[in-house]
Amino acid sequence: MNRDEMRNRLDDHRHKPFDIIFIGGGCSGAGSALDAAARGHDVLLLEQSDFGKGTSSRSTKLVHGGVRYLQQGNIPLVMEALKERGIMRRNAPHLVSNLPFVVPNYTWWEAPFYGMGMKIYDMLAGRYGFGASRLLDIAQTLERIPTISIEGLRGGVIYYDGQFDDARMLIGLVATAIEQGAIALNYTRVSGLRLSAAGYVNGVVVQDLERGDELELQAKVVANCTGPFADEVRRMDDPQAQPIIAGSTGVHLVLDRSFLSGDSAIMVPHTADGRVLFAIPWRDRALIGTTDVPVTRAELEPLPTDGEIDFILENAHDYLDRPPTRADILSVFSGVRPLVRAGQDESTSALSRDHTIAVSKKGLVTIAGGKWTTYRHMAEDLVDHLEVIGDLDPEPCITRSLRIHGYHRHAHKYGRLRAYGSDAQAILDLERAVPELADKLHERLPTTCGQVAFAARREMARTLDDVLARRTRDLLLDAQAALEAAPKVAALLAKELGRDDAWQRAQVEAFERIAAAYRVSP
Repeated sequence: MNRDEMRNRLDDHRHKPFDIIFIGGGCSGAGSALDAAARGHDVLLLEQSDFGKGTSSRSTKLVHGGVRYLQQGNIPLVMEALKERGIMRRNAPHLVSNLPFVVPNYTWWEAPFYGMGMKIYDMLAGRYGFGASRLLDIAQTLERIPTISIEGLRGGVIYYDGQFDDARMLIGLVATAIEQGAIALNYTRVSGLRLSAAGYVNGVVVQDLERGDELELQAKVVANCTGPFADEVRRMDDPQAQPIIAGSTGVHLVLDRSFLSGDSAIMVPHTADGRVLFAIPWRDRALIGTTDVPVTRAELEPLPTDGEIDFILENAHDYLDRPPTRADILSVFSGVRPLVRAGQDESTSALSRDHTIAVSKKGLVTIAGGKWTTYRHMAEDLVDHLEVIGDLDPEPCITRSLRIHGYHRHAHKYGRLRAYGSDAQAILDLERAVPELADKLHERLPTTCGQVAFAARREMARTLDDVLARRTRDLLLDAQAALEAAPKVAALLAKELGRDDAWQRAQVEAFERIAAAYRVSP
């Protein structure tokens, strides 16, 4: 993956129509571009910022069927998600792994109630199951979750779901799409749609934000995969288009791992607002979330509110023997879910996570809703529609068994580099060839200088934010440490990309503004 090579390929192609242009480099856009390219279609993927800059890098890091959807009675969505969970683990074992969850019981009825529910969950998973659920006594619960609150504890229920690194998965999808023949470019903003003489959408107007030029590109069909920003693209097609997105923010807190020792996660099945709360071991940290607060405007960097932060802390207080405070928060991050409107008065927590495909009168195809776990099925459904609308030769979907870039069945042997899979060796070779690249960026971060070089050379990282927020996740692991490492990373990135001192200073200043939203005042 090299941006200059991608742009050169685009320049060679600019006078020939693509089969499909995908707008949006999140999980739905990247997943769909991969599906279409693997079918043999001529594909272009465009992202206005960096791949996964928005919602797709800000999830709860779970690949799951959705226990809450089971509670809501949405059995089809649970079954689909459980199947897709198994496919994700099979196709990307370096990125997806099993994670045991404990539902702690504090009243007499919880053990039989949740125990039965998890048995149904196991049954729905069938051959895609990650492990059988069972009841735990108090001693077994404490063995799994040593830091759980013991006051009134009666035991627990253990079940199994999946965990992944969302931003690393996204980079894997983009890389796989490119390997299948797609062209993919970040920092290319679609500013308008082209129309044919008959009045149908047949291309896009694009600004390359790095080179500063404008391109007009043609396609047989255009897909709007911009998540929370879908209505903005729909209004390019029809200024009177009624909104279909009901956005809601999900906030997560990152704490030191000592708050959740042991190898299991906690699942709290019912919070004050009706959501499920998770406390999860992730990347040697404890991740707690999430919230569900309606928003009227989508932003690339949504700001967590004090109310959302306090809500999570208050709920965590009931389940952890050492209740976390604001001073314990290493990082806080927020994303906007692109939920599909069902009615004016329905709460966002009650809205379905199913995806929706809409086709405008001018032929613009929009996909909205959905969730990370079902990205592959969403992509298959979307490309099936695009083949019909774009009058493309129908081809079978092959992504059920297509390995994601970096596939490695024993990637755990690479330790801190596990999420890179088979690419881990290339980073180790870099660090061996240039010893200073083996140096860590910061004493509180796991990342080395070699990972920064690799991100620039092989993963299309163009900014400090790209490297620290998504290629390495350092901003999420410890916002203050990432901020302190920023000048060092800027120097490394400038050397790789051929930038000057003024660029380095501008990058550090821009990153300071971004990182401010990830830090919490005590």
